[in-house]
Order: sequence, then C-alpha cells, then structure tokens
Amino acid sequence: MEFQQAIQIIEKYVRPQTFPVAVRLIQSDEAVAGKAKQPKQDFGAAMPVCQGIALARRYGWSLAMGQEDMLCPLGSLTLGFVPAKQKILDGEFNIQFWVKDQAVRARMTQNMPRLTYGRFSRILMAPAHRADFEPQVVIFYGNPAQLARFVQSAVYATGEAVSSPSTGGFACGGEITQPFLSDECQLVMTGGGDRAIAQSHDHEAAFAIPASRLESIAQGLEATHKAGMRYPTPSFLLYQAHFPPVFSELMDYLENEEQ
Repeated sequence: MEFQQAIQIIEKYVRPQTFPVAVRLIQSDEAVAGKAKQPKQDFGAAMPVCQGIALARRYGWSLAMGQEDMLCPLGSLTLGFVPAKQKILDGEFNIQFWVKDQAVRARMTQNMPRLTYGRFSRILMAPAHRADFEPQVVIFYGNPAQLARFVQSAVYATGEAVSSPSTGGFACGGEITQPFLSDECQLVMTGGGDRAIAQSHDHEAAFAIPASRLESIAQGLEATHKAGMRYPTPSFLLYQAHFPPVFSELMDYLENEEQ
C-alpha cells in the first residue's frame, strides 16, 4: 500500500481536525527539501519540537529543525542533537521542575527515550499529504474517540495493548523517538509545553505510528469499521423515548376528532 493511500484511508475513517504530521530524522549528509522552513533562519526564533509539529499540523508548513533551531533542551536530548551529560542525568537541573525531587528528575531523565548523540542532525516535519520525503513516523492528533479508533485498529491484527509512554510532558519523545526506536505505535497524552507553548487543545492527545505500521493501521481501520467500530461513534437510537404524561395527553387530544 502506498504511503498516500494509507493516509487517505486513515483520514477517511478517523477524520482528524488537523493535518497528520510526517516526520523524518536525517543525517548530516542528507539534503533538506528546499520548501522546508527553518525556524531560526526564516522566523528569527528558536522553538521546541512540539511547536514545529503544531505549525505542520495547523498551518500545513514543512519544517526542518537542527540544534540551532531548538529551544527546548529535552527535545534536543531525545533527538540526540546534544549529549546526555551527567548533571542532567543526575537530576541536578530543575527539569522536570514539577516533580517531587532530584531523584525523581534523575529517574525520568534516565528513562526518557534518546537517540544516539550525533546520529541525526535534523528533523523534517510536514503535513503528510505534502511530504516530499519518506517518513519514519506519522503523528496524528485527535480527541479520545478518534484515538480509540487508532487503538482498536492497532489491536485488530495483534491483540496486544498499545503502550502509552506519557509523563505529562515531553510529548516529542513519545511521539517521535519512542516509535522510532520501538517500531510500535504510541498513545501520547500531551501536556506541559505541548499545551502551554504549542497550544494543543484540552480535548487533544496524540497517536504516533511508525511508517512500518501505517499499512496495518489503515487495514485495521477498514476492517474494524466494517465490524461496527466507527467514528463518529454511532449512538443507539432505535428506542421509544419516555415523555412526561402531558405529552401523551396532548397527542390524544390532537388525534381525537371529536374534541
């Protein structure tokens, strides 16, 4: 199944409100597409990865981000653009700032998915229908009912639950690095910077699909749709409602030709 065909099937059955985002990590010797905007160069501002994803899914822009474009150190760490140095691994920096203590920060940092330092030099992001590169991961945002359709479709062929690496923040690690490393779909409850800076809506979360799983998800959506699992979720409407007695009295009055 061609990439665009799979995207069209997914959009047909899930109806996302924003564009699916195709992602590719590239090495230093790979060319960057000419139409891709580079935040520091084109906007005069660095930004977190989640903001770049938001621009791709809401504006329909293609972006290329390297370390010079990165504002969030956690995004740089997960993509391997900077090395994981000891003070961050030990939790000495107050990031994540909202957890209990240094030991918890250290545990979170050490457990975060990270690509090997220097393996890739840039990340490319584009709305899937405009991607002029071969993606490694595709990210969809949606409401719980839409994401449930993705989960059902992933489970359709395997019977295995979909994992969620969510920590309440650091969504880019779950959306990009984890599916890249594991080759498994990820359900990501976005939070932190994704909501405060990238302005994800309260009802939104994300589902990330490795490119190798895209065809099976599309096929799963078609099959589970035929089996009755739908979006929008169909309501059961074949019943007789109960109105207050006065409604029956009014109906009797209107139907009675003698009154």
